[in-house]
Amino acid sequence: MSTRLDLSLLGVFALAAFALPAAAQDPSLAAGLRVRSLRAEPAEVRIVAGQKMAFRIVALDADGRVVEDALVRVTARRGGEGQVTIGRDTVTAITAGANVIIATVVLPAEAGREPPRLEVPVIVAWPPLERIDIAVQAGRLHAGTTLRHTAEARHADGTVRPRAAFQWSTSDAAIASVDRFGNVTAHRVGQVTVMARAGDVEASVRHDVPAFTGTTLTLVPGASTVRVGDVVRLDARVAAADGRLIGDAPATFSYTFTPDDSIRAPGAPGLIREDRFVGEVPGRYTVLAYVGPLAARTVIDVRPRQAVRAVQPVGRGSVTHVHTSDLWVYQGVDGRDYAVTGTWGADGWAYFWDVTDPARIVKTDSLRVDARTVNDVKVSPDGRYAALSREGASNRRNGVVILDLREPAHPTIASVYDAGLTGGVHNMFATRDHLFALSGGDKYVILDVRDLANPALVSEYNHPDSRVHDVWVHDGIAYSSEWQNGVVVVDVGNGRWGGTIENPKFVTAIPYPVGRTHAAFPYHQASTGRTYLFLGDEIIGRGEGAAWQGMPDAGERGGTPEVTSGYYHVIDATDPLNPKDVARYEVSEFGTHNLWIEDDILFAAYYEGGVRMVDVSGELMGNLAEQGREIAVFKSFDPQGFIANAAMVWGAQPHKGHIFFADHYSGLWSVKLAPPRPAS
Repeated sequence: MSTRLDLSLLGVFALAAFALPAAAQDPSLAAGLRVRSLRAEPAEVRIVAGQKMAFRIVALDADGRVVEDALVRVTARRGGEGQVTIGRDTVTAITAGANVIIATVVLPAEAGREPPRLEVPVIVAWPPLERIDIAVQAGRLHAGTTLRHTAEARHADGTVRPRAAFQWSTSDAAIASVDRFGNVTAHRVGQVTVMARAGDVEASVRHDVPAFTGTTLTLVPGASTVRVGDVVRLDARVAAADGRLIGDAPATFSYTFTPDDSIRAPGAPGLIREDRFVGEVPGRYTVLAYVGPLAARTVIDVRPRQAVRAVQPVGRGSVTHVHTSDLWVYQGVDGRDYAVTGTWGADGWAYFWDVTDPARIVKTDSLRVDARTVNDVKVSPDGRYAALSREGASNRRNGVVILDLREPAHPTIASVYDAGLTGGVHNMFATRDHLFALSGGDKYVILDVRDLANPALVSEYNHPDSRVHDVWVHDGIAYSSEWQNGVVVVDVGNGRWGGTIENPKFVTAIPYPVGRTHAAFPYHQASTGRTYLFLGDEIIGRGEGAAWQGMPDAGERGGTPEVTSGYYHVIDATDPLNPKDVARYEVSEFGTHNLWIEDDILFAAYYEGGVRMVDVSGELMGNLAEQGREIAVFKSFDPQGFIANAAMVWGAQPHKGHIFFADHYSGLWSVKLAPPRPAS
């Protein structure tokens, strides 16, 4: 393809202005000045969800000749229907509906004119349904009881049809009836079949309905006095007249609520899921259980969580003339503490800091590489080496720069690796001996970096039809964030699924089409033995329907702040082959970026919402933001910032009792949490 694409589904900001004219620094910007029109091939995209088709944008000059090397930014509307991902010379359809692809030529800041622009209509259709899977609530359908049924409609490739409409019915309404939500109520003893239909596809499940012999019902909660956000197990015990427990009778739960404050209390302050309950505001919750004709109740006293702690700014590593990107904080081989920060759209600079005294952060060195953006920075766990990612290199080779940290305050370039990484490296992950590096959003490669001067390709993993944005490795398992595709889990040395660093093995994919999975952080919770996956969205802009949609971003120093949306999705991945969507952390009017979890605290880089510290102890359920779990919030500000007095937190990391974070507008910060309050 002759035209260079900037695939901004990754989320982009406008190009920063440099000291030299941008066209003089980047030949692609100079080429863009010759472009007068764009042509899409094909002119309209008609495609079926799950399929890929050839697609390209061609830049033309005034005489209709192709302009080689012009940089064209290609985006599609995010959210809603008709979602697609755009690759190099391809489009892959995700969800059905109408959308539009927008292609815009990137011009230098001094161009003084509007860039050529093209809109390409997109129509995505669903493939035919292949089957319906029916799931049945635990328990057995007894006469007089109700059993919940749910259904998923799937295509031939196994993907789920979102928002499929089902028609429920039973073979004999005298024995059992079903409502439009799949709740089946048995009326008498017998055999009955429950059917679910979507379009031309139908599935069924058969029940043998016995008599209900229960005479008493007792509801036993896991705890009767808890804090807001604590999950309580509900045990509904049914007994027959002879005292024998009937363990398979299904229970239905509900609750009533008496608030601590009858004026301020919301209308729906609790959540029940299966046999678990969580209260999201203080008060007394009367939980009710129903099994056939029997009912029981218990009262759960939900008290304030009292998680809030004071947070104080400690130190600064000010960067206000350009955008700051990611950070990494580490102990150097000399025993002192250091940080490295990248820059975005700032001619390839990275900065190195001594943070041994977090109140007196000192820049020790700076290093410039051939790149427009050093989006990501990583340091090995032993502090032996660092890596800088490159995007927008002048020679188009991009790749990663490996730094020798024998002198942490003054790192030196040990090598550059760019084979197979010419599409740009957006993110990386560093282990002691290996570096995982993304390749143009298409795959990640694994490099052996034991010899820093001679990094060597070990293996790679390329998930079909993916758009990978980040990768995180924990316990020999790689979790790659794949936008609407969710998270792809790969064994890269854990061995449980037969994977090694030389031969990665696919474990499972956790699709998440409702989000924009930009970053995933796996966290093993010692107190419960659970493994939670926190999936962070990245959505630049607020979109239609938002009460506050923000102002246009000038993209220059002194402009208006960026606005974002999205939230953290919490997946119980204790059994990675059976993941469960259990909770979220969502704060209105702000969007998420990178995250870190340590000692049951989520350190959330919440863009214009600041850095937010959240209690994620215990079993998680519901919206954590509504449960008094927020420990502290700090919104960075700088009157001299790239955008004055505005927060845009990119990433956060705890280190030796302090929290360090990078702000896109103002550089490196350190803050400190006060000790927890004594229990009252």
